[in-house]
Amino acid sequence: MHPYDASGANPRARLTIDVAAGDRWLIALNQKATADWLRTDHPVLDWANAMVPARQPSASTAQANWQEHIDGKPQYDPPVPPLAPAKFTGGLYIAEGSRTRPECTNYANSVQKAAAPYVQSVAPNGAGTTAGMLGFMFWAAEKPSTRGIGTAPPNTCEGGMGVGATSLNIPVPMPALRQS
Repeated sequence: MHPYDASGANPRARLTIDVAAGDRWLIALNQKATADWLRTDHPVLDWANAMVPARQPSASTAQANWQEHIDGKPQYDPPVPPLAPAKFTGGLYIAEGSRTRPECTNYANSVQKAAAPYVQSVAPNGAGTTAGMLGFMFWAAEKPSTRGIGTAPPNTCEGGMGVGATSLNIPVPMPALRQS
């Protein structure tokens, strides 16, 4: 166990949480995480991952879900506050059922490529000061189910996530995190 490091400089001390694709699911968890654990002025967790819905979304549906986290849900009781874009990733599948997704094999035709401009530039709306989400988080790697397809050879994802990482200049290893 490593002590939490709010600077994000120690990769072994990073701490994350999975929340729903948008604010309309797992409401109590979203509310608690956003209000108490993902604050930019007193972080307890490094980031949240906005999970994938039941099926791979289109880019516009994914962006609408992610925007709910940025806007919050003030009409809920208790309200879900806005989340700084720098404090969460958007989840996408790389394999689903019996087939790999373009996120694994064909970046040019992927939701990742279509949603990348939004992820890189979405403005804060009540929390945070810097534009752009933390990035993407990919689901269903390796062998997600006994009946599903895996992402081990021959489906190694170089043509999807690999090309995406190069195209989007993803630093490896992950640098210290933006806090706001």
